[in-house]
Amino acid sequence: MNIKRTKEEIKNTMEAYLKKDAYGAYEIPSIRQRPVLLLGPPGVGKTQIMEQVSRECGIGLVAYTITHHTRQSAIGLPFISKRQYGGREFAVTEYTMSEIVSSIYEKMEQTGLKEGILFIDEINCVSETLAPAMLQFLQCKSFGNHKIPEGWVIVAAGNPPEYNKSVREFDVVTMDRVKKIQVEPDFAVWKEYAYQQGLHGAVVSYLNARKQNFYQMETTVDGRNFATPRGWEDLSEFIRAYEKMGKPVDREVVAQYIQFPKIAKDFANYLELYGKYQTDYQLEEIFQGHLDEILLKKIAHASFDERLSVLGLILSRVNEELKGAVQWEEYMEMLQSCLLGFQELVEAATGNMDGHQLFSTVCEKLNKEYIKKKKAELLSREDDKQYRRVSSAMEGFQQALKLELLADPLKALKRIKELFGKENEGFEKQQESAGLALEYAFDFLEGAFGAGQELVMFITELNSNYYSVKFLQDCGCQRYYQYNQELLFDEKRRKLLERLQ
Repeated sequence: MNIKRTKEEIKNTMEAYLKKDAYGAYEIPSIRQRPVLLLGPPGVGKTQIMEQVSRECGIGLVAYTITHHTRQSAIGLPFISKRQYGGREFAVTEYTMSEIVSSIYEKMEQTGLKEGILFIDEINCVSETLAPAMLQFLQCKSFGNHKIPEGWVIVAAGNPPEYNKSVREFDVVTMDRVKKIQVEPDFAVWKEYAYQQGLHGAVVSYLNARKQNFYQMETTVDGRNFATPRGWEDLSEFIRAYEKMGKPVDREVVAQYIQFPKIAKDFANYLELYGKYQTDYQLEEIFQGHLDEILLKKIAHASFDERLSVLGLILSRVNEELKGAVQWEEYMEMLQSCLLGFQELVEAATGNMDGHQLFSTVCEKLNKEYIKKKKAELLSREDDKQYRRVSSAMEGFQQALKLELLADPLKALKRIKELFGKENEGFEKQQESAGLALEYAFDFLEGAFGAGQELVMFITELNSNYYSVKFLQDCGCQRYYQYNQELLFDEKRRKLLERLQ
């Protein structure tokens, strides 16, 4: 199954395993909670989805790559202790707690999360001395004499033998005790993730045109050539960093991430043209509402690859604007929630309570919430940015109350509402800017291609992007709905013709 379906299945498994009855006991007893075993090619996203699942389920995550461990660190070190048997004392061998098991208890102590996931990566690539311990781990949920705490679900991952020479095949006895999920790369699913994470437009548009290069693995006499989703995502981050520094990303740089020479060369060439088209087609002018008839005719008669690259540039800019609008809306909702908390304190205030102190209480609550979630690793990268952005705004509001000596709670509340209004003005400007970007994109595409396949592709890409879907649901766009309805009608007609044939 693809990585999206895999994530859903793991979340459902967590929900089922952690569901309790009326008396607080787990509905599925620990002995029947099979470890989840993910088998799939490297770089497909197995590790990342575990981080996402733990955040979305609000549970802990302890992750280990088992190939980095020896038998001693996995099951503990031996020591001699004394025991009484039949009135006689004997020296017996015991073991210190496994480093892995102790990490779970440490996580519980640090975060207060009593339930979670123990994720073991590369489980079928362990050394010969550690292999028996791994079998015991999967079968008995323990390392040595120490069991995994109740409420912690085991998820393991490994690569099939064709991707790793060190792979050990598990026997039927072991496989019959796990919940096996076969993970396969799927570009359409990855693209949804890529848009949500804001991957570089050149990477997304290139793979849209050459889907076969999304995941490639080839064995040659000189070794393995490969291109993986992980490689494309890391390369995207690096391209953005280099662009900010004004440094070029050439074939040699691309090849450091996409270790498939033919694909690396092809993408490097594409990236060079991608940057060139941005200047040639005056992208900034397009998003100011200025259309050049000569350029419209030029792109209309350009090669398919060139048209696709320009479409990718347009999409990238539109997506950037829509993402900014959606994130600003989420920021405003979070900020408003904090200010409503302040309003409730003011309305409940009695006596000589200080407005500044009341506002400080709200700021402290927000900061504690942020620290708690950060410590428990329950924040995504975007969540973390939003918390820091809201905290910065709240600190600015707090500073304003200090400087203006607004001790009276009602006057402080009035001033806070004024400051919130200014933030709302910025939000409205961003919404307007995003809406205009979408309209300008339609103006360009209609002028260049009419209602051709490029416009269909543009609508299709908007439908697969979390931020564009969210923006369009909230704000709408008449031309989007018009073309989207036509697209749905054409799709229904195509399926009907297929049935008739």
